[in-house]
Amino acid sequence: MLAIAAAAVFGFALLLDLLDTDLGAPDLFNWNTLVLIGLLLTALYLAGVGSGPGGGGGGRWYRGRRPGRG
Repeated sequence: MLAIAAAAVFGFALLLDLLDTDLGAPDLFNWNTLVLIGLLLTALYLAGVGSGPGGGGGGRWYRGRRPGRG
């Protein structure tokens, strides 16, 4: 989910840069700030923050009786 949010922020920053606008708030919605927010969300995603419960990939993935164990 954080990766999708980062992609949306990067896309919005790209549109602001291409249209050369600041949306009336040059200190809040400038290109550099949005890129830093996108990088923060990407870093949090890569750190595994937004993976949800049990999204770490560890633990038992096979439920029930394991084949070949008698």
